[in-house]
Amino acid sequence: MQKIDITAERCPMTFVRVKLKLESMQPGEQLEIRLQGDEPLASVPQSLKDTGFPVLSIQEDAQAGVFLVLTQRS
Repeated sequence: MQKIDITAERCPMTFVRVKLKLESMQPGEQLEIRLQGDEPLASVPQSLKDTGFPVLSIQEDAQAGVFLVLTQRS
């Protein structure tokens, strides 16, 4: 599984970085996306779905104040 931390990014760069990372991965590989804030939490999973990438899970790490979104390269 690969990981990307976009907690310091602001839209639209949040999804741009995620998409570039996914495009560099092999089919079937999973990507854990670490994000922070309401806007990325709403937009990144929706953008993944809109571009054909599945959202496998969304988990909150309340202690760290971030969300972890799991997707997979098709």
